[in-house]
Amino acid sequence: MTIVRQERAIFLDRDGVINSLVWYESSGEWESPRCVADLKMVPGVAAALRKAIQFEWKLFLVTNQPSAAKGKVSVGELAEVHETVMSRLRVDGVLITASYICFHHPNGVVPGLTRPCNCRKPNPSRLFEAAREFQLDLGASWMVGDQDSDLQCGRAAGCHVAMIEIPESASKRSDVSADLHTATLVDFIEHLTSAEGESGS
Repeated sequence: MTIVRQERAIFLDRDGVINSLVWYESSGEWESPRCVADLKMVPGVAAALRKAIQFEWKLFLVTNQPSAAKGKVSVGELAEVHETVMSRLRVDGVLITASYICFHHPNGVVPGLTRPCNCRKPNPSRLFEAAREFQLDLGASWMVGDQDSDLQCGRAAGCHVAMIEIPESASKRSDVSADLHTATLVDFIEHLTSAEGESGS
């Protein structure tokens, strides 16, 4: 009988974790970048993710991008932002195994994008999909984000969860418990790899 070795993964929310949120006067909110010109990567992220890869973590991005459904920008522009994030990470030596984007929103205004769906966090379907495709052990994996919906998604999939407590998304955090609270993704990776280094893993 062939035994398939299961891998462990870090599932990453994107905005506020990998790249910075953007303040838009038009909505009066901190949001995902709507165009490449507004995209700013969080300092130190690439080096931290390279370190995670060295410790044999597979990396995944799982992101909700509802701005098109809300009529603020086109799907094409949001896709361009995402591809730019992926490209910048690749250039910096970071291999993202797969990324998953949801463009839907149940309260949007654009037909075709305005509907309930199974791909929008906190639904864990994308994590289960990744686990099937890449033979992942969800119980040994992490979901990392800056909002309650990220942690709810990770918990529903059976992952450990970490909250990145950036000020810009404080209004989208409440009392969802986390296994770890850090200020940045860099701090999370440092905590994770330091603990493994001390244990000799």
